[in-house]
Amino acid sequence: MAEIKLFYHKDGVIRLSRSIDFLKSNPIQNFLWIDLLDVDEEIENELEDFLKIYIQEEEEMIEIEMSSRFIETNDTMVVNSNFLLSNFEMEPVSFILKNGILVTVRSQELISFHETVKRISANPKNYPTGADVLIALFETRVDFDADMIEDMTQKTTQLSNSLSMQEANKDLLSEIKNLQEKTMLLRENIIDKQRTVASMLRSDFIPTSLHPKLSMIIKDINSLVEHVKFSFDRLDYLQDTFLGYVNIDQNKIIKIFTIMSVIFMPPTLIASIYGMNFKFMPEMDKEWGYPVAIGLMVLSVLIILLIFRGKKWL
Repeated sequence: MAEIKLFYHKDGVIRLSRSIDFLKSNPIQNFLWIDLLDVDEEIENELEDFLKIYIQEEEEMIEIEMSSRFIETNDTMVVNSNFLLSNFEMEPVSFILKNGILVTVRSQELISFHETVKRISANPKNYPTGADVLIALFETRVDFDADMIEDMTQKTTQLSNSLSMQEANKDLLSEIKNLQEKTMLLRENIIDKQRTVASMLRSDFIPTSLHPKLSMIIKDINSLVEHVKFSFDRLDYLQDTFLGYVNIDQNKIIKIFTIMSVIFMPPTLIASIYGMNFKFMPEMDKEWGYPVAIGLMVLSVLIILLIFRGKKWL
């Protein structure tokens, strides 16, 4: 749903408007955050003309190169970052900071934005400018990433507890692979935040009073990177364990076939000997020849079974 939100200071609280006309008719210095959610190009153009900014297209926002992720001009800072959705799809978000006003551009609802709105509404004095809101958005996003990693860790633990030789099947391997792919997406998303926040820390558009918050965000991100690495290593271990169980099952099958082959080798040899059509075979004319041949086959099988049991191969 297309939506525009204008957050501004009035009487010591942060209020909300949804009209561009309201923005044009009030002092610009009162505004701190303009949030654009899937708005029409006409609205974007109107804001560009009024604020003298450039709103990037989605293709520009998702560029991988750092030169496209972080841009600074004489009076504007532009930050592009991917926010990971709960279904592990990437949502590109653009942040434009100019004259203390933050403009955010996105196409989908994001939980981190809702949480940030709650924060700034609860403590308006802590967010005097758009730069404070920008950092709050990244703080909330990192917290949400931490929750996603924790959820992945719990799923990995449940998978590890359920993994057994009896359940080593194709579905389980697919689940491990799915968790590995999600973990890689999480890591990619967190590394993106790490690079972006590091660039913000070096920017002159961010007041020095906010540098400690940025440094704390970087520390949190570093800890998340280590956590993700541990989770990925753990999934690798689970995959190796799964393949070990598969090898054990396969070895059991091969062992059974090998034992059966060895057991029936002597009877086959005896049957082959007495199946020869030579004229002068001593047992051919004896009444006891056939029962003796059958008895030798059975006896050879019993002897091999006793040997295998003695060596604990069965």
